[in-house]
Amino acid sequence: MGRQAKSRMWAAVLGLAAGLIAGPTSAADPAIYGLWLTETKSAHVELWSCAAQGRGPVCGRLAKLLNPRGPDGNPVPPEQAVDFRNADPAQRTRRLLGAVFLYDFKPTSDPNTFEEGTIYSAEDGKTYRANLKLQANGTLLLRGYVGVPMFGKSQTWTPVR
Repeated sequence: MGRQAKSRMWAAVLGLAAGLIAGPTSAADPAIYGLWLTETKSAHVELWSCAAQGRGPVCGRLAKLLNPRGPDGNPVPPEQAVDFRNADPAQRTRRLLGAVFLYDFKPTSDPNTFEEGTIYSAEDGKTYRANLKLQANGTLLLRGYVGVPMFGKSQTWTPVR
């Protein structure tokens, strides 16, 4: 075997070894998966794939509450914050920390855009339709709406690093 052939062979072996060491890539996973700070800076939201649970490609849960308040407006510890504005009286004592409030999104041709999902807002106790889109600058645009997206409100979330 000539010197050039040996060099090419070693380059191929090293490239294969590097790929095995690095393991499988998550290129197929949307970049929106992870931890996000809400626009109001009131919470960290964890986004992940909930397809295995049958709730669509993206779900979101409250991972951290920042300065939550109780029904009387006074500060409460995050682990004691409850869903006191919920329209369903039976849900008003539900703990907010860890609550899943984003689900049932539909994928689009863009791997970082999801549409026609559901979002529950503990700030007003209402449920809305929602779209999610990762922006070019790395922020996440969430659009909540009733009926059609044109009649809605947007928030920009930033990644938690």
